[in-house]
Amino acid sequence: MSEPTLQEANSKKVAAGVLGILLGGLGIHKFVLGYNTEGLIMLLSTLFTCGVAAVVVGVIGLIEGIIYLTKSDEEFLQTYMLNKKGWF
Repeated sequence: MSEPTLQEANSKKVAAGVLGILLGGLGIHKFVLGYNTEGLIMLLSTLFTCGVAAVVVGVIGLIEGIIYLTKSDEEFLQTYMLNKKGWF
């Protein structure tokens, strides 16, 4: 498998950032980046607590979405696509 390009990083950055801001409580932005375990943790914590944890998980998603969108493409590529940093 080849390494991701800056163009791929930019498209994933925008998609993950917007999804993190809008649907952060469901962890969908994690699935976009290929972080299935982290995405499942966020999704299941929201579903199994009947939405009680959705506030906390939603805030985490919002913060992550903002962080994704404020990073340069190079930083995003290095941090989240090559080094696979799962949280923040």
